[in-house]
Amino acid sequence: MSARILSLHIYPIKSCAGIDLAESPIDRAGLAQDRRWMLISADGQFMTQRQWPAMALIRTALTAGALRLSAPGMADLDVPLDGSGLEPGAETVAVWSDTISARRESTAVGQWFSDFLKTPCRLLKVDAAAERNAKPDWVSRWVDAHPDLAEAFAGEHHFGFADGFPLLIANQASLDDLNARLQAKGVAPVPMDRFRPNIVVEGEWEPFEEDHTAMITANGVRMAFVKPCTRCSIPDIDQRTAQQYDEPGRTLAGYRNLEIGVVFGQNAILDAPAGARLKVGDAVEIELDF
Repeated sequence: MSARILSLHIYPIKSCAGIDLAESPIDRAGLAQDRRWMLISADGQFMTQRQWPAMALIRTALTAGALRLSAPGMADLDVPLDGSGLEPGAETVAVWSDTISARRESTAVGQWFSDFLKTPCRLLKVDAAAERNAKPDWVSRWVDAHPDLAEAFAGEHHFGFADGFPLLIANQASLDDLNARLQAKGVAPVPMDRFRPNIVVEGEWEPFEEDHTAMITANGVRMAFVKPCTRCSIPDIDQRTAQQYDEPGRTLAGYRNLEIGVVFGQNAILDAPAGARLKVGDAVEIELDF
């Protein structure tokens, strides 16, 4: 099967706008700088577009030494990448059923977000010593089903503030299929950014054939598809305007409602050699699960 990486994306702050990349370093934790920061509310709960759609309007960019923040009506603000702006001491925060060690960015950074979102909040960064592991039940299930591939994925798969796994991979043909269904109903097509993937693959991969794929490989990086990605309401939010609709969620639920929920895309763990990089255009080898 002939396929390639169509696009690469990171989301430095969980649930805020992403960054489109031409290439990126990658290791077992996923693409560099992906979901390394997260907003928490005044009561310590992690924040997402589910409750605060305006988070989609918070843009991020990486400069030589900073994560640059911008949002409508706000002056740009730089957050140092070297951790020099972090407050002393780590704290434990929850992401769904997981807990992870994190450190707070400065009060000034927290105030910037609070002013824009009009609610008290703080920005946290994954602590350098944090060890949050990919969901072991799903990883074990995949390993047991693929004993010939299991050795490469042995050990732990630590990552940051993503919902449950280091990578989210999407098939462009699946989006094309969804958009064809939307257009047949008179609904405008949606871009892939509604689904917030890290890697989009295009080529000889049929719509939703990712459901039956064991693993893909690109530039020596092996990515095991351990769990379909269940979807919440975020795909119904226009990532450019923060307006919320009832599509594509309604259409997707009509034909992609599996036992675990409505799904689109695949969560993955990975085996990456030291110094590995992925770039747009890299050839992708697809290993089907038959």
